[in-house]
Amino acid sequence: MKIEIWSDVVCPFCYIGKRRLEMALEQFGHKDEVKISFRSFQLDPYAKKNTGMDIHQILSAKHDIPYEKAKQLNDQLAQQAKEIGLDYHFDTLIPTNSYDALRLSYYAEEKGKMKEMMERLMKAYLIDSLDIGEHTTLAKLAGEVGLNAKETLDVLASDRYSENIARDKAEGSKIGIQGVPFFIINDKYTISGAQPSEVFLELLQKAWEEDYDNAKIKENKSGPSSDEYCSDGTCKLD
Repeated sequence: MKIEIWSDVVCPFCYIGKRRLEMALEQFGHKDEVKISFRSFQLDPYAKKNTGMDIHQILSAKHDIPYEKAKQLNDQLAQQAKEIGLDYHFDTLIPTNSYDALRLSYYAEEKGKMKEMMERLMKAYLIDSLDIGEHTTLAKLAGEVGLNAKETLDVLASDRYSENIARDKAEGSKIGIQGVPFFIINDKYTISGAQPSEVFLELLQKAWEEDYDNAKIKENKSGPSSDEYCSDGTCKLD
């Protein structure tokens, strides 16, 4: 079974959705047969680095709401995160552009470390209040998950993996993704948003039953009859 997670590392709902999926997988009987991959969906390609503004100011300006209302919304979101063990720090969070961090995630994928890199980037931004727009910070984080920090700096100084983000943007648009997190299971089942873990678990079980149990039944029906159970030179357990 495969799951594609479309997300942005600066998206607070994406981290919550990722964690809720992981909680569901802990209860899923076939979790060891699930392969997770990440796809990029940059929420604000035009976001500035080093704005000198806090996230409440940015939210206030973006949605034309009072500063205190923006802070209240972020506090409510932080409470949601805390319920699943994520301690968001919106007051000290450093708003930035996520483009280079997303490029880094694809360098990490090439090295077999994308899952670890995505987790570390989200934690760095939403919990540790690190500036993930800075190349030196990104290189340090890459080193923490086992990547070469110097090589990471070389990658970030180039335009490598820009084509990955462009490809994801085009494909996401074709699929019709308008917000993240967005989860696609076996290219067939979708979940939009940071849904409760029970929703993830229900769909995981549904996907498994429909795509794997039914296939197994069909295979058994087309196999040898019971009186020919060793006809192919092997004996199979029931």
